Amino acid sequence: MNSLISPDNKNARRLTAVEFQQLAAVPAAVEWFANLENPRTRRAYQIDLEDFCGFVGLTVAEEFRAVTRAHVLAWRAQLENRGLAGATIRRKLAALASLFDHLLEHNAVAGGNPVHGVKRPRIETNEGKTPALGDHQAKALLDAPDPDTLKGRRDRAILAVLLYHGLRRDEAAQLQVADLQERRGIKHLQVRGKGGKTRYLPLHPVAAERIYAYLEHDTNRPVGDNPLFRSMRGTTTGAGVTGNGIYTVVAQWAQAVGIKVDGLGVHGLRATAATNALEHDADIAKVQVWLGHANISTTRLYDRRGQRAEDSPTYKVQY
Repeated sequence: MNSLISPDNKNARRLTAVEFQQLAAVPAAVEWFANLENPRTRRAYQIDLEDFCGFVGLTVAEEFRAVTRAHVLAWRAQLENRGLAGATIRRKLAALASLFDHLLEHNAVAGGNPVHGVKRPRIETNEGKTPALGDHQAKALLDAPDPDTLKGRRDRAILAVLLYHGLRRDEAAQLQVADLQERRGIKHLQVRGKGGKTRYLPLHPVAAERIYAYLEHDTNRPVGDNPLFRSMRGTTTGAGVTGNGIYTVVAQWAQAVGIKVDGLGVHGLRATAATNALEHDADIAKVQVWLGHANISTTRLYDRRGQRAEDSPTYKVQY
C-alpha cells in the first residue's frame, strides 16, 4: 500500500499511538451498509468498495485508517486507464466518499475524508441520454392494454402512473393503496424514493381514472392496506408487482404497438415524462423535486428542448 504514496505524502500526519487506541471500531462500515436501503445501490457500492480494496490491497477493515488522498488519486487514475465511463467513476468515488463520511462521523477514522478534493470526471456528453418517446408513441403505449380485462386495466394504470408522474420502477412497485392520499382536497401519490425520501405528487386525472377503474374490478383484494399494483398471481396471494414486473409491462406493450427504441425501459418513460413536462414550460427546479433528484444537474440531462427537430434551423431555410 505504501508504494501508492507519492513522495509529497511521505510526511503526511500519522496517528499517534494514543489516537489510534481512542478510535472507535472501524466495523462502523457494517452500519453504513445497513443504512443503504436500496438493494441495487447497496450492491453497486459493495462492488465499488471491493474494487478499491482490491486495488489498494486492504484486507481488514482497520486498514481504512491508513488510506490517504494519494491512494484515492491512484485509484481514480487506474479507473480512467480501464476506460470506465465518467459516470461510473463518479459513482465509485461517491461510494468511497460516503463510507469515509460515515466513518469520520463515528470516530472510526481520524483526519479528513481522503476523497474530498479529488476531482470527479465530468459526465460525458453521450451520457444521461436515456431514450425518450415522442408524444404519439407515449399515447399509443398508454392505450395499448385491453381496458376490458383485469390485467389490461392494471397495466393501463401502471403505464399512466409512469408516464404522468415520472416514477422509477421500484417506486411504482412499492406503491400501496394507502399511498393514494388527499392533500388540500387533491388526490396525491405518496412516493418513497431513493434514500428513504418521501415526496407527494398530485395524481394526474388520467392516472386517477385508470387506477380506480382497476381497483374497482380487482375484487379479491384483502381488507386493509395492500400493494396498489398486484401481480396476476397476487390476486390470490396478495403479492405486489415487482420492479422487474413493472419493466415487463413496459416491454410487453411497447412491443405490442411496435415501438422499437434501443434501451427503452421504465427509465425511458421517466425520461419521457420529464422531457414532456419541460417542453410544456414546467419549471426545471420543480421538475427536480418531482423526479426526486438530489442534484438539478441530473434533471438537466432530461432537458432536450434545444434538440427538438421542429426548432432546427433546417426549417428556417428558405429559397
